[in-house]
Amino acid sequence: MTGRDGSPEPVVSLRGAELAYDGKALWRGLTFDVRPGEFLAVLGPNGSGKTSLLRVLLGRQPLTAGSVTVLGGPPHNGSKRIGYVPQHKTLPAVTALRARDLVRLGLDGHRWGPRPASAATRSRVNELLEVVGATVYADVPLGSLSGGELQCVRIAQALATDPRILLCDEPLLSLDLHHQRSVTALVDRRRRSAGTAVVFVTHEINPVLSMVDRVLYLARGGFRIGPPDEVMTSASLSRLYGTRVDVVRVRDRIVVAGAPDESTVHNHAGGPDNDRPDGGGPSNGAPP
Repeated sequence: MTGRDGSPEPVVSLRGAELAYDGKALWRGLTFDVRPGEFLAVLGPNGSGKTSLLRVLLGRQPLTAGSVTVLGGPPHNGSKRIGYVPQHKTLPAVTALRARDLVRLGLDGHRWGPRPASAATRSRVNELLEVVGATVYADVPLGSLSGGELQCVRIAQALATDPRILLCDEPLLSLDLHHQRSVTALVDRRRRSAGTAVVFVTHEINPVLSMVDRVLYLARGGFRIGPPDEVMTSASLSRLYGTRVDVVRVRDRIVVAGAPDESTVHNHAGGPDNDRPDGGGPSNGAPP
């Protein structure tokens, strides 16, 4: 669908959005749209509300104030039109579930009880595994996969229902440079080929810097949003933090120094974004 000006209707829209825990706002006045095929990177230190923003879009966390619409209506928990890639977590070596089993959960994991996979389901699983380059380890137990391999399988699971929005929560954590590139390339290829909007929470801007259209930077209850060249500057982040922050470009990399509540988090991978009172992040309702 297109708006009156001929531009695509936004798939995500927030107006004056605020989220607070125990009276303390993580962010307020958040107003922006995400349109089909757009790649939005969400940055900020631990506790700034990056993961909580995804919970809001998934329909698992209500706003304190303001409004949010997703695909033209209120966020709906369990929507098949939204794909979700969780934070990378190492699985026990004894995990017996295979790569193809995890992808299949994206198709029929909402159904109760075990049942044989139909021919159509098996075909779709094989197609998804091929798309992410995981065919060679389709029958390998998840506990035996590397971090990068597991994240590729999780992307296949997230794409199972052909979503219009892909929400990624720190999918690059603990991955080496090679697998960071593999995972980000998969996400970028999907949004370009299918027009899927991407909201990509990350501590590390550099692996996705050449792909993102805009950056949403959350910090100290405020935010900045715009193209990377406008947001990732010393002047912009200094205004956001209320103190001197230096943004240095070294070749094709960005290094942030001087922020009072983070430590050059855009020069290396940080830890999970524990912005909820219990320190947890969202779950997609499926095993690993």
